[in-house]
Amino acid sequence: MRIPRIYTPQPLAVQDSVTLERAASQHLLTVLRLKPGAALVLFDGSGCEFEARLDADDNRRARILVTAECSRHSESPLRISLAQGISRGERMDYTLQKAVELGITEIVPVVTERSVVRLNAEHAQRKREHWQRLVISACEQSGRVRIPPVHVPLSYTDFLRQPTDAAHKLLLDPEGSLTLNMLERPANALIHLLVGPEGGLSKAEKARALATGYAGVRLGPRILRTETAALVALSLLQGSWGDLVGD
Repeated sequence: MRIPRIYTPQPLAVQDSVTLERAASQHLLTVLRLKPGAALVLFDGSGCEFEARLDADDNRRARILVTAECSRHSESPLRISLAQGISRGERMDYTLQKAVELGITEIVPVVTERSVVRLNAEHAQRKREHWQRLVISACEQSGRVRIPPVHVPLSYTDFLRQPTDAAHKLLLDPEGSLTLNMLERPANALIHLLVGPEGGLSKAEKARALATGYAGVRLGPRILRTETAALVALSLLQGSWGDLVGD
């Protein structure tokens, strides 16, 4: 059986004995039915991961002994902030999950004119928490050692007001004047990528993005769905300037 890989927000060090959070404990003890002595891998989001073993079942909470630190080079040298127009349920979940696998640095959900999903403050916070749990799960699965933060959803206006020192600010647009291979390698390896929801951004929203320094980039001759467009762009960027390899 594959060795389970678990995230904990607790700082970890060799010889630590830690009690895992309730959800992680339930997964190990109830779903996987692990017994004391079972091997695990833990990571705390600091950039390292640790070999560990299940020490005991303490009132349905898993107590873990950290046995060794090991290095893992799974984070991309390219930092990409994905501003994703909020799409419906599974489409948004799929986009964020796969974006994590493709090495995204952070995720900014954005409410746009054509966003079908409308969120009040309480609902927005619950959605953010759901998306963050999904991101953590994707990190556990994909071997990442840092957790990309999912920010509280922003209005389109508030998003465009955010300061940035990104080398490239890219707006995915089927009618964009540029393609990714026309861009120079970013000097500071920071890229902002803006993707519209179902139906894309409106003409007015595109114009506002261009006025704030975004460059319209097209990915090819076909219209891609929002979840496809984001993942194709991330793959191309990581293949050109990041750590995806094709040989």
